[in-house]
Amino acid sequence: MQIITPQAAQKRLQESGARLIDVRTPAEFQEVHAEQACNVPLGSDEFSALCKAASQDDTTVLLICKSGSRSAQACKQLQQAGMADPISVDGGTQAWDAAGLPVLRGKKVMSLERQVRIAAGSLVLLGVLLSVFVSPWFVWLSGFIGAGLVFAGVTDTCGMGMMLAKMPWNQVKPASSAETCAV
Repeated sequence: MQIITPQAAQKRLQESGARLIDVRTPAEFQEVHAEQACNVPLGSDEFSALCKAASQDDTTVLLICKSGSRSAQACKQLQQAGMADPISVDGGTQAWDAAGLPVLRGKKVMSLERQVRIAAGSLVLLGVLLSVFVSPWFVWLSGFIGAGLVFAGVTDTCGMGMMLAKMPWNQVKPASSAETCAV
């Protein structure tokens, strides 16, 4: 897996037939995305189809997310599926925008990371309150959420984030077919 700067990614897009694929949720994509990007969310049916077609596709694929973590995860999955050399854009859309490269902006949405923090914090607080006022056994809810957060930190994979990404408020229909990729 290669990791390149947003400027190098922009240069590749201009010089070759490379594809820029944004692996964030549709809601995150709608908020802001690189001008040339199309949306194929990590964990979606479209991403599974991309993985299945990976070994037959010789197009250079650049992957981008919010900060670079999910795109690196997507690169690993595509490599395992047989893609020769997927490329992750270092720093993701945040770095792309900070570099002054062209982006398209839509309506502001709550980030997936923020949703995870709110949900995890709420569940821990709920577990503590229930253990104090109802039954001490509810402390296990807080412990379970804490263990999940440790697991997410160690593996860089967040189960709660994946579940929240599938929620209806994170599913936005693209405004045009140009925003999605034909896989």
